[in-house]
Amino acid sequence: MAKKDIQACIDKFDSIVSDIGRSVFAPFYVLMGEEPFYSDVIIEEISEKALTPDEKGFNFLTLYGSDVKAVQVVEVARRFPMLASRHVVIVKEAQMMGNLNDLEHYFAQPLSSTLLIVSLNGKSIDKRTSLYKTANSKGVVLETFALREEMVPGWIDRYLRSKGVTIAPEAGALMADHCGTELRKLVLELDKLITNLSEDHKRIEVKDIEENIGISREFSVFELTRALSFKDREKAMRIIMHFGSASKQYPLNMTLASLFLHFSRILKYHSMFMHNRKPSKGEVAAEIGINPYFLPEYEYAVRSYPLIKCMEAMSLIRKCDSKSKSSERGESSDGELLLDLVCKVIY
Repeated sequence: MAKKDIQACIDKFDSIVSDIGRSVFAPFYVLMGEEPFYSDVIIEEISEKALTPDEKGFNFLTLYGSDVKAVQVVEVARRFPMLASRHVVIVKEAQMMGNLNDLEHYFAQPLSSTLLIVSLNGKSIDKRTSLYKTANSKGVVLETFALREEMVPGWIDRYLRSKGVTIAPEAGALMADHCGTELRKLVLELDKLITNLSEDHKRIEVKDIEENIGISREFSVFELTRALSFKDREKAMRIIMHFGSASKQYPLNMTLASLFLHFSRILKYHSMFMHNRKPSKGEVAAEIGINPYFLPEYEYAVRSYPLIKCMEAMSLIRKCDSKSKSSERGESSDGELLLDLVCKVIY
């Protein structure tokens, strides 16, 4: 998925949450797509803001798609609230609900006193259907997308700033390596860090992550890519040997994905200076998707890996990934495959 589409999803999510915070509600919400975190937040915000605790007893209902059909949801949604101005109906796992298209008639004429939330997990309504078109024109539809790996550090920084906390660039990169693109896991770990910060300490450093999350900076993909950038062979070998001894903790496919991303950034860096272009440091950082703090590392890496060497490294990573998933690997362990790859890349 293109970065602009993912960013558009994040911007729309922010707008929805902002409206809910001001008690501005749509007649209904259809939440769908790859990333369930956004649906979780919107449902939680609506649950807190739409009704008072006293009103919830008779006017708040959560249904599950595996237990109901769309016609039953419509029947419930058309009920009037009791001793309240609003009736809230939440349908989770709606992708499992039978005859989803039966919701179209309700979407076309929603009841003003009902706030309906339909959440599909890991699935989206076909945009070509009249169901989607009606929902999009009469209510709010949010299609969510998983973050791309290079967007995770920026997302971490933005999330923490919304909580009044900052994070050191190395710490953000370490968290991104550890958690990947799964936002539920990421937020769980970030909230844990925030909770353990002292009142006068509002900046997360690497040591905070090592102490509270149990991640070792010394043995991380972040440090491996850094060792490759500077062609620090001794450090790279030490990290790889550790990875090989704990292959479940450091899955080969995840490591290869991070290595490929790293060299694709180096390749982008090379491309920006072709045809006599002279981009600013800010433009370079934005284009290759890194915090400007890490630019010195990439400036060194482009000298360590000229264009041809960089392309060869990416080719070797692809071959290693393919080999790891086929009989071609023979009896080689993940650690041995990674060792062979890095030796070819760094020497």
